Amino acid sequence: MNVDSLIKKAGGAAEIAQLTGVSTEAVRKWRQAGMIPTKHWPALLHVPGITLADLNETSEETSAMTHPTDDMPPRGATAVLVLADGSHFWGRGFGAFNDGAAGELCFSTGMTGYQETLTDPSFAGQIITFTFPHIGNVGTNGDDDEAPTMAALGLVVKEDVTAPASWRSIQPLQDWLKAHGRAGISGVDTRGITRLLRDKGPQNALLFYPKDGRFDLAALRQKAAEWPGLEGMDLVKEVAQPARSWTKTTWHNTRPERAVKRRVVALDYGAKDNILRSLVAAGCEVHVLPGTATGEEILALKPEGVFLSNGPADPAATAVYAVPAIQAVMEADIPVFGICLGHQLLARALGGTTYKLDRGHRGANQPVKDLTTGRVEITSQNHGFAVDEKSLPDTVRVTHVSLFDGSNEGLASTVKEAFSVQYHPEASPGPTDSFYLFERFVAVMDRRAAARTTSKAGA
Repeated sequence: MNVDSLIKKAGGAAEIAQLTGVSTEAVRKWRQAGMIPTKHWPALLHVPGITLADLNETSEETSAMTHPTDDMPPRGATAVLVLADGSHFWGRGFGAFNDGAAGELCFSTGMTGYQETLTDPSFAGQIITFTFPHIGNVGTNGDDDEAPTMAALGLVVKEDVTAPASWRSIQPLQDWLKAHGRAGISGVDTRGITRLLRDKGPQNALLFYPKDGRFDLAALRQKAAEWPGLEGMDLVKEVAQPARSWTKTTWHNTRPERAVKRRVVALDYGAKDNILRSLVAAGCEVHVLPGTATGEEILALKPEGVFLSNGPADPAATAVYAVPAIQAVMEADIPVFGICLGHQLLARALGGTTYKLDRGHRGANQPVKDLTTGRVEITSQNHGFAVDEKSLPDTVRVTHVSLFDGSNEGLASTVKEAFSVQYHPEASPGPTDSFYLFERFVAVMDRRAAARTTSKAGA
């Protein structure tokens, strides 16, 4: 007997809520999860027609969805998450049907902002497990995208997606996913997956949601195992957008508009829109070039500063074409500011190296210490690679460090006007702890502009 049948037999949601001493909202969550907690079974066994076998049936069905023991899909399963090590998790598919999306399985700890997370180009090539159980509860809207398309390959959630409960919503998450051609899977033990990723690191995986409901786990395991992984992979060319001007500022910006704006070229390695908004809010005239732009193309726009954006995959692969362009900018004595992948690429341009983290940092509430001021910032992050501090030359100083694992979170050149951070100052987890970095970038350009004016006056 399924949960809906049990609720009906008990007289409805209100009656079963009163019987078990819970709210009707809790009963709604039982429906979503497909099971009733065992602590409420004694009360239900007093209802005529409900037996222990009925209650055990719902428990076994849910257990089979999250802890499968064989290759046959349990009742109610319409999708499966298959890991390269051969393990798999059955669940309920939603969004667009697919023939198997293979990528790196990771987890994100953010409690809000799932739409921003899914459209963050840095998540290209990855399947996201959300540790927060209620994903999709506020629907989707036209303002919260960080890029025109969904970058993540898919998502893994614990609870079924509910109807949107927000005045801002214009489309349920399921429909939004269909529009982007992406799938999700619910009813999965996300806590178990998170522990697995914590202990073993990121895993190659495949999310399969077939239209015909047929599963060949042997073939899916092979496909997951054959995916090459993000190391050595360059995905910037897939997510970078064409050259464009950007004029939008941050939401509800209260900063006074500057009379003189600083001309900035932003290199798009997978730039989030809110980074570009933050540059405008700080007083920049922003011209965006794809991350493949050469030093000559960048300098042709006569920038007062160059910004290096976030982006996906392995910085060592992107560095092949990005580092020469960044070095050309620094040789021309143009100030540089980088975030995330841009931070890693700047480190490589300054002579350092990068490496793949055991687990990566993804989500909000990540503490970072500013070594210059001693302040601790609560940051938002999304990266699987990091800068190797031991590889940095003497002309580079470390400015920020992670208080989670001690990995590098910021650097600055001592001979060039170039600095960067690993985290996302535009993502507002603090909510404004880190906006000073954009202001610092503009201050550098202001100071150099004032020096040029003084020099001309003296001549």
